[in-house]
Amino acid sequence: MGKKLGNLIKSARANAGFTQDQLAKKVNGVTASDIGRYERGEAEPTVQVVKDIAKACGVTQKSLLDAMPKSSARTSSTSKPGSSSSSSSSAAKSTMRVTATEKRLVELYRAADSDTRKRALAILRGNDDAGGVLPDVNDVLSGLGDILIDVLKKK
Repeated sequence: MGKKLGNLIKSARANAGFTQDQLAKKVNGVTASDIGRYERGEAEPTVQVVKDIAKACGVTQKSLLDAMPKSSARTSSTSKPGSSSSSSSSAAKSTMRVTATEKRLVELYRAADSDTRKRALAILRGNDDAGGVLPDVNDVLSGLGDILIDVLKKK
């Protein structure tokens, strides 16, 4: 089945800092054991589930949809009967354009260690290290700047 897709799902989940159970709670109608079967390539998720996983993990839908076997992508499509759109054309429409800054943030995030990733995600979600809500955007930007400086120093 979709071992390549399974590996990508597992990687996206781990990079987002989720357990299988945590990811399953973010994807409607999916259990932790379903996530495990997808990751092992024992089951194929529907196109909608793949999109929901991508959204929950913060990866592009295209990166996961492109890894789906072509037969699964066609049979899992949610297009209406008589519709001329195929899943491959809908997958092409689901790409996201990112700025150079956003691309650099992703590169830095991927290069960071686990603790740095967790700190960055906490700041982006509006939480400080103590778990409290940050009072304003300047604190968030300052925190991100500190993390990026830490990452660059480690390189």
